[in-house]
Amino acid sequence: MILAGFEAATRGRLTLDGRDMTQTPAEARAFGMVFQGYALFPHMTVEENIAFPLKVQRRSAGEIRRRVAEMVEMVGLGGHCHKRPAGLSGGQQQRVALARALAYDPPVLLLDEPFSALDKNLRGQMQDEVRRLHRDLGTTFVFVTHDQSEALALSSRVAIFDHGRLQQIAPPREIYERPANRFVAEFLGSINILPLEGVRPDVPGARASFEGRPLVLAAALGTPTATLALRPECMSLFRFAPTDCNAIPATLIDQTYLGAETHLAFRTAGGVPLSLSRPTASLPPDLAPGAQCWLGWETDQGIFL
Repeated sequence: MILAGFEAATRGRLTLDGRDMTQTPAEARAFGMVFQGYALFPHMTVEENIAFPLKVQRRSAGEIRRRVAEMVEMVGLGGHCHKRPAGLSGGQQQRVALARALAYDPPVLLLDEPFSALDKNLRGQMQDEVRRLHRDLGTTFVFVTHDQSEALALSSRVAIFDHGRLQQIAPPREIYERPANRFVAEFLGSINILPLEGVRPDVPGARASFEGRPLVLAAALGTPTATLALRPECMSLFRFAPTDCNAIPATLIDQTYLGAETHLAFRTAGGVPLSLSRPTASLPPDLAPGAQCWLGWETDQGIFL
C-alpha cells in the first residue's frame, strides 16, 4: 500500500532509480497494480479494459490499438477481445488484469495475492505466465503472497515479514537453506527443530547431544546452547540404528498417503515432533503407526538457529 501510494509512510523513504518518491501521489508514480480481486471494469470488453490506462495517459488512438494488440497476444487472449469479464474464466480475467497493468510499461508492477482465488492447476499455469512475463519484459515485480512455494518459484529475491518487521531478504535458495532465525525457518516450508544440549566446539565443527544421543555437527558454533533445524528432505528413515551418520530414535505416530508421496509424523521419547515425506514406493509395506524407527542425517546437514 505504501509502494502504491495509497498509504503514507511514517518513516523512511521510497526511492526509484535514486529519485525520492515518498511524497509522490499514487497517480504520479505510474506503478502498475494487479489487485487480489482483479478489479476489472465489468461494462468494458477485454480490449477496453486493457486500453483504459493508455486513454488516461492520452496516448494516440493508433498507439493504443497497437499496444492493446501486443498485450492481448502476450497474455494469450486472442479471440476473447470482445468479451466482458463476466464471460471469462478466472484465469482469463487474471490475464486481462496483468495485461492492463503492463500496457503502459510501468517501472514497477505490484501484485497483491493475485492468484488466491484460483484453483491449484490454474495457479500453476498463472505462475508460469508471470515468470515468463517477468523474464520477457524485465519490469520489477513486487509480488505479495502467503504461499511459500509460490514465493520460491517466482522470486529472484524473497522478503519475509513478521508483524511488519523485515526478518530476512535473500535469494530463494539462500533463504530456504540458510534462514536468519527460527521464524523464517518455520515459516518457509516444513522443518524439524531439535533443541541441543552440551554444545561444544570440536575440530572441524562441534559436538552436542539430543535427548542423550551424541551428535557430530559440521558447523562451528560460538555459543554453548543452540537449536538445530533440519529440513525433512535432509533426513533418512532407518529401521535399525545407522553407524555412519547422526541418528535419533523416534516412534511413528501417523502417516498420510498423498499418492506418490507419504507424509510421516514421528515423536521422540522426549515428545519432540518430527516429520518426513518419502516416496510411497520406497516405504516398507509393514510400516504402521507405533513402529520404532531411526531418523538419520549427514553431519553437514542442519542449520544452527
